[in-house]
Amino acid sequence: MTDPKILAERFPGDFVFGVATASFQIEGATKADGRKPSIWDAFSNMPGRVFGRHNGDVACDHYNRLDEDLDLIKSLGVDAYRFSVAWPRIIPEGTGPINEKGLDFYDRLVDGLKARNIKAFATLYHWDLPLALMGDGGWTARTTAYAFQRYAKTVIARLGDRLDAVATFNEPWCSVWLSHLYGIHAPGERNMDAALHALHFTNLAHGLGVDAIRSERPNLPTGIVINAHSVYPGSDSAADRKAADRAFDFHNGVFFGPIFKGEYPESFMSALGHRMPAIEDGDMETISRPLDWWGLNYYTPMRVSADPAKGAEYPATINAKPVSQTKTDIGWEVYAPALGSLVKTLNATYQLPDCYITENGACYNMGVENGIVDDQPRLDYIADHLSVTADLIAEGYPMRGYFAWSLMDNFEWAEGYKMRFGIVHVDYDTQVRTIKKSGEWYQALAEQFPKGNHI
Repeated sequence: MTDPKILAERFPGDFVFGVATASFQIEGATKADGRKPSIWDAFSNMPGRVFGRHNGDVACDHYNRLDEDLDLIKSLGVDAYRFSVAWPRIIPEGTGPINEKGLDFYDRLVDGLKARNIKAFATLYHWDLPLALMGDGGWTARTTAYAFQRYAKTVIARLGDRLDAVATFNEPWCSVWLSHLYGIHAPGERNMDAALHALHFTNLAHGLGVDAIRSERPNLPTGIVINAHSVYPGSDSAADRKAADRAFDFHNGVFFGPIFKGEYPESFMSALGHRMPAIEDGDMETISRPLDWWGLNYYTPMRVSADPAKGAEYPATINAKPVSQTKTDIGWEVYAPALGSLVKTLNATYQLPDCYITENGACYNMGVENGIVDDQPRLDYIADHLSVTADLIAEGYPMRGYFAWSLMDNFEWAEGYKMRFGIVHVDYDTQVRTIKKSGEWYQALAEQFPKGNHI
């Protein structure tokens, strides 16, 4: 087992170790204190969408156990907590009246973090779009981008003085492609035209959100969290290499290009540009506002081959076989080197600011036995990926922090409560939290920081 103290020596003393969660996955209390439904409340309650028709009504009951959970975070020795704010708590209809009770909850959360000397990293959008906005088309409507701008301004006006960093969006790939093209996440669309509209208006909302944040708090470190894909060709054939290039543009370039270069990838636009919504004057300038940092969520590599079907729609790829035989309980290939190559490729392709690994972790479903959760595979996964991160720092890449996903087991979207990613086990019947072996190891590592060996 990797000795946490030996691993700690490979990181600068001001490296941030944290844990991460998301509002819909842990809060529960979906009808409390003025909150209205999100698209995930509706999606969860439709048959066949989420495993076992699980929903977020109770989740980890974090809304009612806030202080207890903040004490848990403190006990883990971490110096930062990444959480998301639920738009349906703040502006329940998406537009219209502001719900003070919703803001009060996050006031208590942020004040609780400050009282415990834990940095507050807030994410404004982690997929729980107010359901009322679907009446206008949700993310396929330009108006939603402006609704997000007002929401962002509202949150930062209230909380911004106590936040250490803020991200506009979490994993727009999921809320665009997974939600509007592949139909796996809410709202469950399977339509390229809908997805292309959601793509541009999400990117626009990000830029408008940056403007809103800066108008309230010009010095608040502002970024975005992207689950960039480490794309490998399934073979050395020219066809598969070209497929990997297309996949890179489709899965990464459509976010990184607009945000960091002010343009969509050429191959993407030549294939699908005629189906995009109107890109109005000033849109690309707004989307490409300079950022202070960006967050990388990484779990598993993407391996693709050329789709042999005649007339296959761009990016015209199919999944290729994994290289590593090691898989997590959710079926994802474990391959830590991909994290390093991904960071290098992205930095070579784009001018990127400082990076935090805002999510990294593994799904293993071990339960509590004699008061202990022995999740050695998760511990190994985190240690291996942290080792890659330390290598990147040694090579001069600006990696500033690492957030383990997740603080605790929670609602795993379409997988419901079947899949567990936490370093803390949650018994959903009793809501008892049990720190896993991986959590104890991570605590021993995090407690070494911050320390005096600043580089």
